[in-house]
Amino acid sequence: MNLHDKHKQMVKKNNIMRRCFLAVFVIMLVVSTFYFIKIFRVITSKNVDTHGKKEISIFIKTGSTFEDVKNELYSKNLIINKEYFEFFAEKRKYVDNIKAGRYILRNGMNNNQLVNMLRSGSQTPVKVTFNNMRFVEELAGKVSQMIEPDSAEIMNAVKIKNVSPVIFLPDTYEFFWNITAENFVDRMLREYDDFWCGERDAQAEKLGLSRKEVAILASIVDKETTFSGEMPDIAGVYINRLRRGWPLQADPTLIFATKDFDAKRVLDWHKDVESPYNTYKYAGLPPEPICIPSKAAINAVLNYKKHNYMYFCANPDFSGQHVFAKTLSEHNRNAEKYHKALRKKLKHSL
Repeated sequence: MNLHDKHKQMVKKNNIMRRCFLAVFVIMLVVSTFYFIKIFRVITSKNVDTHGKKEISIFIKTGSTFEDVKNELYSKNLIINKEYFEFFAEKRKYVDNIKAGRYILRNGMNNNQLVNMLRSGSQTPVKVTFNNMRFVEELAGKVSQMIEPDSAEIMNAVKIKNVSPVIFLPDTYEFFWNITAENFVDRMLREYDDFWCGERDAQAEKLGLSRKEVAILASIVDKETTFSGEMPDIAGVYINRLRRGWPLQADPTLIFATKDFDAKRVLDWHKDVESPYNTYKYAGLPPEPICIPSKAAINAVLNYKKHNYMYFCANPDFSGQHVFAKTLSEHNRNAEKYHKALRKKLKHSL
């Protein structure tokens, strides 16, 4: 073979190699293009459907796996393309970084927004509201419907921390849904101390009452009226009685002592019950609050109305408010007006 033939053969081989390289390059380019198109779609495509709602909450429990997360999402039909979601979750290593909490999903979120929110633990707090709680068990039951710990866990934390029910000041608070029972109680204790420290402690000291004693009296005020405007007047009546050494004769304490919580009126048999909560029999404050007192009632006791009233009874207009009296004879006249109006009302209802 002469040099010319060898050259032609070498050129031919080179052309074949170039064509092979070009073909491989084209194939790789096509594959990578399709791959990047898929990645782009996976990242940017809308993949959350809240079915007509602007947003919806999901709850991921402590200790959940990726399977649990998928069940939570898929059971509500929130994910449009499950393959895309699972693919991106794996790429972002979310499958091994599950974080508990309450998360808000908005309609039209893409996988990037969804997975980044879940992976970073960017949960939305829940608002926890409680009021009119008589017992801490009641409170635990209600709160457990709004955060992850159940009522037994909350009650156990109360027992371990050895705190009084009065630290749970009725109000609206923000918590992360997956807060532990212990941290919930700790937060409530901080809120309680913040509420009292400073001015209120000084006011209580000026009255000659401890925090607990203020809370006991406030719990009675809470059960006497739902009108915050007259709470300071009612507190003033009880302060006057305490200072004169009179029995408080507070009807709500008899309801508590007899556990007759459905009673509309206090009857003679209520007054005969043997209990340290019977303020008709025993002077001074009962041993513990008869409910978890509200901030309004506590403030009413600390800022009680200075007056000479010693009695009050229900207003005959049935507004739920009260009329006040300085003397027993005046009080008896007020009470008779109320009972007369009540008899008339009952007669018309028959």
